[in-house]
Order: sequence, then structure tokens, then C-alpha cells
Amino acid sequence: MEQLTVLDAGFLEAEDSDPHASLAIGALAVLDGPMPEVETVVAALAERTSTVPRLRQVLRTQPLDLGAPHWVDDTHFDASHHIRYAAVPRPGDDAALYRWAADVMERRLDRDRPLWECWLVDGLERNRWAILMKIHHCIADGVAATRLLDRLCDDGGGPAPAGVRPHQSARAAGGFDPVGWIGAAWRSSIGLPGAAVQAVHGALDIVTGLLRPASESSLIGPVTSMRRYATAEVPLDNVTSVCRAFGVTLNDVALAAITDSFRATLIRRGEKPRRHSLRTLVPVSVRSADAGDVTDNRVSVMLPYLPVEKSDPVQQLRTVHARMTRAKGGGQCQAGNILVSAANAIPFPVTAWTVRALTRLPQRGVVTVVTNVPGPRKPLRITGCDVVRLLPIPPLAMQLRTGVAIMSYADRLVFGVIGDYDATPDVDELARGIERSLARLADISIGHWRSTPMGTLELVQGG
Repeated sequence: MEQLTVLDAGFLEAEDSDPHASLAIGALAVLDGPMPEVETVVAALAERTSTVPRLRQVLRTQPLDLGAPHWVDDTHFDASHHIRYAAVPRPGDDAALYRWAADVMERRLDRDRPLWECWLVDGLERNRWAILMKIHHCIADGVAATRLLDRLCDDGGGPAPAGVRPHQSARAAGGFDPVGWIGAAWRSSIGLPGAAVQAVHGALDIVTGLLRPASESSLIGPVTSMRRYATAEVPLDNVTSVCRAFGVTLNDVALAAITDSFRATLIRRGEKPRRHSLRTLVPVSVRSADAGDVTDNRVSVMLPYLPVEKSDPVQQLRTVHARMTRAKGGGQCQAGNILVSAANAIPFPVTAWTVRALTRLPQRGVVTVVTNVPGPRKPLRITGCDVVRLLPIPPLAMQLRTGVAIMSYADRLVFGVIGDYDATPDVDELARGIERSLARLADISIGHWRSTPMGTLELVQGG
């Protein structure tokens, strides 16, 4: 019997607090066809999922949350109960596939069974088919989920990807009074080592970010149980060229493109982008290199404002880089990690009741979530078919109307954008805006500006 950590259980509490939330994460693999016999694919996937202990276990909870939920082996486990077949309607294009995927992801997983599903999807255009892997967030974060996906592939079981980084979120709150705890920590911070002081400052930033309402906009508010889904895909070489030209990270470039697209969304809706319009939850992996095969959640958070108030794409990029650097150096990641560790030392009923109460409160401080997971660098194969596209699907909760999951796959960088069905009818435009912004940054990075002796500016190729 293995108990869930406070962070793992927090995803259950967040889902329980909102009847419109489904906290499952997904990955949609599109494969070159034709699709093999369904029985052949089911048999292969059943064998491979059976090698992952967590996928054979069912969740057991305690009455009134008097004890932490725990995993027990499902004595009646049958992988075929979780592997299902579907066909999208003609013409089997992206719109049909994404509508079907949104329908599947918005439905909650059955907690009386192991918390995952695997869908085989036929009928795609260009003689293709797909596999949708859906698992509850209480099982794994993005890094661990990517590792699970690798186990389904023909060459699965290899080393975990290097340079692990962020994933999707919900709430990593402790079960004590956070304001009181932070206040006490602040009063004693003068005598603490520098790293601890930094963590205290980061904790103050997190609490302030959660309590301070964002600027009023259509991006925040209640959600329904229905979802829309879209993707943006760009060549990874274009992104790395921007990184080299401006001395920023891949994550900075991705966030800048998302910033520009949200700015366009606000303007399209007749709203003014403001400095405090887009407080964004950015999960950050704290998984150590030796925990690559551990199936659980190991994330902290940062809460930067994305600079939608700026119109120039280079200014957006530089501001994102500055704010992310400040958030990293300000101790937010360390503080989140410390709070989660401290919560694990507190009796579970206290943390469970606190998390559930907090997640039921109206939340107007954070507007969206953006999670970034490094995907496989080499093309994958499943049952002898090439995976030509790998598309991440984040969940929605905590009154966030949109979420973006970023994943690299082979030579592409993919953005999976999910939105509430009623509140984000323009989710496709949000995805297209990301592509347009990255294309524009790539064009700008081809050259750089310099001052001429005449005092004018010219674009110089190279650099």
C-alpha cells in the first residue's frame, strides 16, 4: 500500500471542488497508417501497460479524508477495459480529431478503476490513425507522463529525457495558514541563510500573486464542463534561432509567442491589454535526475505576469526573459517546493480540508497556466507505425478558462491549447496567433539591428 503525497492528492481535491473540472492530462499521438488490426494493437498496448505498476492500481480513499488516499493493486485488472476504439467523422481532419479529443478529455475518469484510458482513433485523413493516452494528474506530472508514453512505444524503456523541466498544475498548497506561516518566516528571515531568505521572498510573491486579482477581462471567470482544443506547431530550428539571436531560453521564446497571441485575443475581443492582465501559472519540475522513472508529481510553480501590454515582439521577448529570470532568482520555485515538503509533514486531514477549501474559493489572481515538457528527440514508433505528430493536452481547473501545454517532439515544438467551450470560442485563433508570433520572431532573428554612423538603423543579415 502506497500513500499519495499531498501534491498528488491535491489534484483529486481540486477536481472534487469543481464539478466542471476533469484533471486528466493527455497526449495524442498521430501515426502513419494504415492502422493495424485493432486486436493486434490492443494486445500490444495491454502487454506494455501491464508492465507499469501504477496503471494496474486503483485508488482507495479514507472516509472524511481522515487518512491519505493510497494505491492498491486491482485484483480484477483487465487492460482491455481501458483500451478503447473510436473513429472520427469524415473528413477526419484536425478539426474533427480535436473536437473528439476535447470530448474525451472533458469527461472524468472512473475512480473505481485504475485512472487511465487509451483510445485508438481511426478514420483520420491521409490514411492516418491516432492513440490518445489519458491519465489522471494525481498519477503523474508531465515529465513522468512522458516517460509512461515512452513505455508504450516499440523501443520503450530507454533512459529518461535529459534536462527535465515544467508541467501542468493544480494546487500545491500546505494545510496550514499560509499567510501566518509566511509572516512568521518573514519576521525571522534576518537570521536565515541567503537561500532561505530567498525562499521566504518567493513565498510572499506566490501568496501575493494568488490573492491579488488580475485585471478584469474575459480570460478569467467560471467555466463549464465542455472544452475546445487546438494546436500550434513550429519548427524547433526556428525557435532555437531566436534563442541564439537574443540570448534567451526556449521557454522564454514560447512564452513570448503565447503573450503575443493573448494580446491579440484581448484586442480581438475589444479589451485593452494591461500589465496585470495575464498572471500565468508556470509549473517547474523539481524532479531529480535519479527520479526519472518514479511515477508521481514533483513540481513547483512560478507566477509571472506575461507582458501583454507591450506590442513590439522583441520587447515582449526581452520582458518575458527579464520577468522569468527575476521569478527564478526571487525564490518562487524554492518556496513552492518547501511548502509542499512542509505540507507532507502535517496530518493529512488538515492539508486535505485546507486544499479543498482553498480550491473552492473564487480565484481571480491567476488567469492561465502554461506548462512545458521536453518530449522525445527521436521519432517514435508504436506497433510498427511512425508517430508523425505528438500533441499534448492539458486539463482545466481552478476557474482558468485556458491552458497551454508545450512539448518538443523530434524537430517540432508543439503547443496544445485547451479552453472552456463557451468562454473561448476563438481557441483556434489563439493557436494560430502563437504560430504567427513565432514566425515573426524567427524572421526578426535572421538579422539584428545596429546603429549606422549616420544615426539611422538598418537590418544586418546574420548574427
